[in-house]
Amino acid sequence: MVHEHENRRDGAHETADADVAAEATRRRVPARETRQASRGWWDRNADDYQREHGGFLGGAVGARFVWGPEGLDEAEARLLGPAGSLAGRAVLEVGAGAAQCARWLAAEGARPVALDLSYRQLQHARGAAAGGGGTAPFPLLQADAAALPFRDGAFDLACSAYGAVPFVADPAAVIREVRRVLRPGGRWVFSVTHPVRWAFPDEPGPEGLSVAASYFDRTPYVEQDEDGRAVYVEHHRTLGDRVRDVVAGGFRLLDLVEPEWPEWHDQEWGGWSPLRGHLIPGTAIFVCEAA
Repeated sequence: MVHEHENRRDGAHETADADVAAEATRRRVPARETRQASRGWWDRNADDYQREHGGFLGGAVGARFVWGPEGLDEAEARLLGPAGSLAGRAVLEVGAGAAQCARWLAAEGARPVALDLSYRQLQHARGAAAGGGGTAPFPLLQADAAALPFRDGAFDLACSAYGAVPFVADPAAVIREVRRVLRPGGRWVFSVTHPVRWAFPDEPGPEGLSVAASYFDRTPYVEQDEDGRAVYVEHHRTLGDRVRDVVAGGFRLLDLVEPEWPEWHDQEWGGWSPLRGHLIPGTAIFVCEAA
């Protein structure tokens, strides 16, 4: 789930939720406040988010697995495994949103489970997966990614396309939990905003090409209401931090994919744009194997 406001530093502004006037700042945010902010933001904004971006991510019909705003498609990238290898495999999608990726996995013959913190996002997932009615053909669970409600070794694979990892105070805890529920040798692939982007303003035009902050400043980006309560939070980690979290969590890093902006793609998505995408990386995809 990609959010357009990542790394803005332009003071008070209206969030995607028209009822909340939010002030953008950088400050420390504990795990509980982060979790409450994330659940509230995605519940309030799920409808607008899916209306604006759902088509690009897979829409209400068909199935597509997109790793990020560049449009890298798992059908071509095959980061989870070669064609035909997913059939019968138990796959956990973490931070699933409307579960577009899980729908694609199901079409490939996998047995997905889609998990998200936001109930409203999962309502979109249920409607899309069921074709607009009935029940989804795979489980949908509302749960915290840092406390997965599954037994050890329950899954063959796990994936997350911009879900959960950037939105938690302790991403290492999420990675440890994913390792716990994966079988030995299981693959874990997740995408996040490329860490280098945190040094630049989150703007799609030329103003987004000049360094404006320290890449090494891990202070979270926060949007807060007039009472100082966080309504949206993203946590920054450097590339090295991400690699260390992966290794400490019990994984081997097999690949780090930095998708290039394709020539066919002329859409802007928040700070992601053809201009910036041809010059600096926008997404980092970590391909990991359970040790």
